[in-house]
Formats: sequence, C-alpha cells, structure tokens
Amino acid sequence: MLASERKLPVADGAEKRAYVQGMFSDIAPTYDRLNRIISFRLDLYWRRQALRRLGWERTPDGRYLDLCAGTLDFSALLARRPGFRGRIVGADFAQPMLEAGRHKTERVVPVTADALELPFPAAVFDGAMMGWGARNLADLDAGLREAARVLKPGARLLILEMSTPPSQPMRGIYLAYFEHVLPRIGRLVSKHTTAYSWLPESTRVFPEPPALARKMESAGFDAVSFTRFLGGVTALHVGTKR
Repeated sequence: MLASERKLPVADGAEKRAYVQGMFSDIAPTYDRLNRIISFRLDLYWRRQALRRLGWERTPDGRYLDLCAGTLDFSALLARRPGFRGRIVGADFAQPMLEAGRHKTERVVPVTADALELPFPAAVFDGAMMGWGARNLADLDAGLREAARVLKPGARLLILEMSTPPSQPMRGIYLAYFEHVLPRIGRLVSKHTTAYSWLPESTRVFPEPPALARKMESAGFDAVSFTRFLGGVTALHVGTKR
C-alpha cells in the first residue's frame, strides 16, 4: 500500500467524522454496485443471515432502526420479510447515501442523523441493525452507548463488520485481496482516490470480534455473541439491551 494512503484519518475524532461523511457522500452513486462486485454479492447474503437473529418476529409491527443505514439495504431486506408489518427508520449522516437507496422500500423513513447524536427518545426501538458502519464511527464506544439508549430493554442490536481471518490460508488470501486488489477495483469504478483504501485501513485498526463484543457489553448489552462468516472476513455481533 502506498505510503500516502497511510495518512487516512482512521483515528477517532472530528477529522475522521468529516472524512467519512464526505467520502460516503461522494461514492453514493456507485456504492451498491461496488459492494456487489467486491463481496461477490455475499454482502446481501450476510445481511439476510443477520436478520434471522434480530428477533423481529416477537414484535412484527414494531419500530426498528437501521443505523449507519447507507443505501438502506438492511431496511429493504427487513421490509420484505414475510410477516413483517413494522416501520423502519434508516439513519445516516451522509444524505446522498440515503437518497441513493430511497427507492428500495416505502416502509423506511430515512433520517439524516449522526449515530453519535440520534434525534430519538430513549427506549423507542424494538431492534436495530448496523451493517459495516461501526468502523466509521468517530467514537465507537459513544456510538454503542447511543444505540443502547434508543433501544427498549430486551431489544437486540445486530452489527455486521469486517474482521481479519484468524487462520491460514484464508488470512493470507484475504489480506492479499483486501489490501491490494479491492482498492484498485474501488478506484476504477468509483473514481474516488481513497475510499476503497479506507476499507482495509479502517479495518486494520478496528477491534477484532472478541474486543468488539466486550465493548458492546460495556455499552449496555447482555448475551453478546459473534459469528464469523467465510473464515472470518466478516463477523456478526448480536447483543441484547439490558
């Protein structure tokens, strides 16, 4: 990786927040297409697997939060589940991302909002999901506490996030693709010079699944568990609001 790419603002703080908001606003038009290309469409499969753990069936007419919602993939998949009659709020601070996904479902209410300062009362949501957004928070611990604040006791939070496979040979294959091939594909399609270098760089400094699970517990979640997919390239975390 080029030395200049190491200057991306991966450390928590205002600089990271500004970069992330601007970057996702810039790549919104190509975001879905690139997600399908670089994940070999596994991103949608992993989201569907995650929704099996949300527990929405207990309150099918409830209110659910798609946090760091992006182009509303999670919202659309939940809205199409047979028997789901609830409402979904999709919150993201990059408004162009929400606009790019608005056509996917009429059941979602898009809200332009920072995950660290959600404009919702406490204990109003029956469940929440976050797909590959935790890495991008300017303060991960504060974001987890804010997610806990708006959830009802007993509600579940799902977090899908990148991780690094712990074992060879998958670890070596993954790192070669993730750090060298993926950024080139991203630059070619999105025309953005750093967005798809951000993905491996932000993953490099993000807590691995056991550490993220501990952070969720500290933020107010019980029964926290994680499941690695495809040898550990992505992990699903599930926690229940105390």
